Amino acid sequence: MSGLMKKHLTKKEISLTFIGPNAGMAAALEAMRNLGFKAITKIEDEGGPAIPWRESRHYNDPEKRPGLLLSGARFREGLTQAKLAEQTGIPRRHISEMENGRRPIGKSNAKKLAGVLNIDPRRLLAL
Repeated sequence: MSGLMKKHLTKKEISLTFIGPNAGMAAALEAMRNLGFKAITKIEDEGGPAIPWRESRHYNDPEKRPGLLLSGARFREGLTQAKLAEQTGIPRRHISEMENGRRPIGKSNAKKLAGVLNIDPRRLLAL
């Protein structure tokens, strides 16, 4: 079975990574265990090999990168697509299509989106 055909995980799980002083590691691990997290030795133990996000095929696809940046900036600002549409005047359907790489963002929309999302509009334009 090819990698693209693998079944997606259905559990609502997250993976966390922390950086901090060694002295606090035991306390941090204990606190996370108390919240239901478990320590794993390798990411491969949890469903296959992991790759850095910058090496993912989606991040490196020049057609999808602006949409990923748009989606990430929207998430960072705590906005839904509907709320972003309301604040920019861009239809929600168009925002969805831009985030999924099915519609180019364009200069005019990039300026509107960047103003609300507090980013440089050039980051939203395909290179």
